[in-house]
Amino acid sequence: MRELELIGDLSTLLRAEDARLIRWVGDDAAVVRAAGPYSVTSVDTMVDGVHFRCSELSWAEIGHRALAAALSDLAAMGLDRGEAYLALGLPQGAQRGQWAELIGSAQALADRTGCTIAGGDITRAPALTVSVTVTGHTDDPGRLTTRDGARPSDLVGVTGTLGDSAAGLAVLEERVRVEDERDEALRTALGQLRGRYSRPEPRLAVGRALAEAGATAMIDLSDGLATDAGHLGRAGGVQLELELARLPLSDGVVAAARQLSLAPAELAATGGEDYELCTCAPASARKLVEAAVTQADAALRITWIGRVIQGEAGVSFLDATSRLAGFEHTV
Repeated sequence: MRELELIGDLSTLLRAEDARLIRWVGDDAAVVRAAGPYSVTSVDTMVDGVHFRCSELSWAEIGHRALAAALSDLAAMGLDRGEAYLALGLPQGAQRGQWAELIGSAQALADRTGCTIAGGDITRAPALTVSVTVTGHTDDPGRLTTRDGARPSDLVGVTGTLGDSAAGLAVLEERVRVEDERDEALRTALGQLRGRYSRPEPRLAVGRALAEAGATAMIDLSDGLATDAGHLGRAGGVQLELELARLPLSDGVVAAARQLSLAPAELAATGGEDYELCTCAPASARKLVEAAVTQADAALRITWIGRVIQGEAGVSFLDATSRLAGFEHTV
């Protein structure tokens, strides 16, 4: 397809219904009326063969996953809406229907979360590449929940269940499977794990609720609890003392861990891309935080997994028999 055809398709696939969007697709740059004097911006890039495999996911799943991962960064700051800009690198042979499916799925997630896809870019690339920039707005940067706010005696909590995405990837790679065709319960559980990997949910409303309820620090779990909780500890100059036995686990993770010959809690602590939120909050705000999460998402709960103490900055697991580590990027 030629560039003008692509731009024409974009104007039909995307929707400009936000009154703050003054200029978008078709101009050299988007023009947005800011919702506050301060902008909060994050960029997230996913590449075929590195962050996903086109052979395992549909293009719709890839589009959803890329936008969800970027929006999760806003959730971790306590912001619940903003603009997104998608830059696509399309490989040789990419079909019009495929990339339209990717854009359409991202737009569907944007609609559901109150985000506006305000523009982006499309180019040729050696492998499918989806780079998403998200921008949120705030009147007061002091109201943002950052990584460095944890204080000794704070409680440490996580939303949802952990390890589902890593287990879902194992399902996709057929390292975990239904061994007994009559086991419908396991088939359902493994299907849910696959969904947690392919279509993660950015916890935007919950992140905002946590910030307003008094969370002192927060991070989204993209690289695994063992890695991301360490970021909170080092940023705040404190130690997050956690317990594996407290980690919230789904039935599917327990079953998957058994097939992978791993302890379920170890899979939950080290598996990445759950995009749940890990947060610290004063013990006095415990009930308020729990109620805020439930009000923001009736299907979600926060589980308290440890506390913040004075000590070597980072994270420790009281009941771990060896050092645990999540994902770490290399170049």
